[in-house]
Amino acid sequence: MSLKKFLPIYLIFVSMGMVDAAGPMVSLARESFALSITVATLLPLLGYLLFGLLSIPMGVLQDKKGKVFILNLGLGIMFAGLMIPILSGMYGKMVVDSTSLGQFYRILSAVLLIGAGGAILQVGGNPFVRDISEEGEYSKNLSRAQSFITVGSSLGFLVPPLMFNLFGFDWSILFPVNAFIVLVAMLWFNLAKIREVKQEKTHHATLKSCLKLLKNGYVLAMVFGIFIYCGVEIALASHAPILLSDKFGISVEKLGLVISWSLFYLPIFLGRFFGSYILKYISPTRLLIVTGLVAIMGVLTILFTNSLTMALIGILIIGIGFANIFPLIFSITIDHMPNHQNELSGLMVTMIVGGAFIPLIMGSLADLTNITFAFIVPLLCLCYVIFLGIINYNKKIV
Repeated sequence: MSLKKFLPIYLIFVSMGMVDAAGPMVSLARESFALSITVATLLPLLGYLLFGLLSIPMGVLQDKKGKVFILNLGLGIMFAGLMIPILSGMYGKMVVDSTSLGQFYRILSAVLLIGAGGAILQVGGNPFVRDISEEGEYSKNLSRAQSFITVGSSLGFLVPPLMFNLFGFDWSILFPVNAFIVLVAMLWFNLAKIREVKQEKTHHATLKSCLKLLKNGYVLAMVFGIFIYCGVEIALASHAPILLSDKFGISVEKLGLVISWSLFYLPIFLGRFFGSYILKYISPTRLLIVTGLVAIMGVLTILFTNSLTMALIGILIIGIGFANIFPLIFSITIDHMPNHQNELSGLMVTMIVGGAFIPLIMGSLADLTNITFAFIVPLLCLCYVIFLGIINYNKKIV
């Protein structure tokens, strides 16, 4: 593997992860604007809604224009979104207007464009890794690349408390920090001039050809698996800090985000990074089953404990289990039907829209009952992930 070739791609994957900042923004916006959990979860709803609307059209456009064009388009739209709050005075010294939700609405607009950019980057980035990978190395290289998405996701957890404690900046400092990274990614990628592999086409991707693939039971099951996983990841990222705050009295902005990150996204990052090495010794389908079972153990720990220590251990176990689920489902599906990678990429990235709906369901359940009981939602979702691992292992669906 040529590290020089992969480095600018890794930075693009960091940019993809910035969409996940909508998760910790739920708890931050809830504190800043005195919102209910349900209203605050509009942030991930809008952030991931564009995945559902744009991904299939972008897969079709990618078939015509190529992955390099798509990646540049995604980076440009994401940068534009990040500039909205910056130009509105939200760059670390935000003065909250308690008489209006105008600032919150501008943040929602920014998150909408950031989500659009992230959707487009996912459509181009995941199959692009296959273009620059050696034969049989795709699952391993995608797991490693996906670990850098977790770096981007981590910025939403780490930048606010770090800047608050060091310089007194509020959480809106996230916007200029992320904008700088996206700009560097765009420049580096274009200066590196990495070439994509032009597939020998027996057909052209269309909306009809994408939707036709859903008639294949295997494709439908795997695509829905992406919906479930992405939804439950964002649900946990947004509700773990709320669990620590509401149940154990830990301040979100000062410590809650750091604790949640260190026990959730840090294990995901390490798991994906080292998962690329684990895949040398265990098949992707077996690893999918194992990681799903580990994540379920973590959720059960949270559901049945009133101890802060055990809740923290539960979050840690979930993070370890979550590490490789997305890249495994994605790469297993693409490798199953490589000639349809543009359509499959569009379909699967569309299903990242799960990040818009499952957090809303979990938030509504938390408002109706309590934050602990709401963790029944990720428990049910993870049972489906286990189901996917089993059908792939037994090859019962063709």
